[in-house]
Amino acid sequence: MMSARPALAAFAALLIPVLSPAGGALAQSDPGYFIPPQGRPAQAQPRPAQAQPTRPQAQQQRPQQRPQPNPAPLPPGQPPPAAVIGIVDVPEIQRNSTAFNSVREEIEKRRQKLNEDLQREQTRWREEQQALANQRTTLNPDQLRQKERELQERITDSQRVFRDRSRAIEQVAQAALQEIEQAMAVVVRQVAASRNVNLVLPRPLVIFNDAPFDLTDEISQQVNRVLRSVNLPPDGQAPAQPAAQSGQQGGQAPAQRPAQAPAQPPAQQQRR
Repeated sequence: MMSARPALAAFAALLIPVLSPAGGALAQSDPGYFIPPQGRPAQAQPRPAQAQPTRPQAQQQRPQQRPQPNPAPLPPGQPPPAAVIGIVDVPEIQRNSTAFNSVREEIEKRRQKLNEDLQREQTRWREEQQALANQRTTLNPDQLRQKERELQERITDSQRVFRDRSRAIEQVAQAALQEIEQAMAVVVRQVAASRNVNLVLPRPLVIFNDAPFDLTDEISQQVNRVLRSVNLPPDGQAPAQPAAQSGQQGGQAPAQRPAQAPAQPPAQQQRR
């Protein structure tokens, strides 16, 4: 009996861990069947490196730039003088110019007369075409073609005359404008010299200026003293030398371009 007690004590020592709470938790965690070990999450496969687009050989190999020449510095020159500025309103000078206004009125009269003559001529063309259309039943084909040809020739000649008159009016207007602008340029230099002005600017380029900078009134008065009128050739005649287009900034033609003759109306449009 005494020998069996140590054996029972050793057996009880073996049972205590199994019945303890830690041992129960271990028993519950064991389901009684085999659980394979869970592997680590699969890592993302690296993407294959994309091939870089190859640039054309012409872009890879840039031509070598030639070295820029380095010229020797110039000797110091004379600095420009201090700017003394004057302002000129060219359209205002034209509006105040008696020569400009007289030329504009005369050009408008000639243009109005040209338009009236053209309207009368167009009315006559339509009447002759209508009369020719009424004669189609009494004329044979040859006579009809002959009359149509004669009417077409008269219309063509009249249109050429109106184009010549229109061109003459345009040339007269441009020649008169050139004469006025030349006189204006001389006066601007005179007034600028009297004021010791060495830089004259047109009004549209200036945002703000004090009144003493403005030379417009003085130039307008002097232009009317120098050039009060312009001699124009008779109506229908062009000037002796056609005027070139003036390069003065701000210059405006005294009048608009004359009306051109209409397109040639065919006589066959009145056929029935």
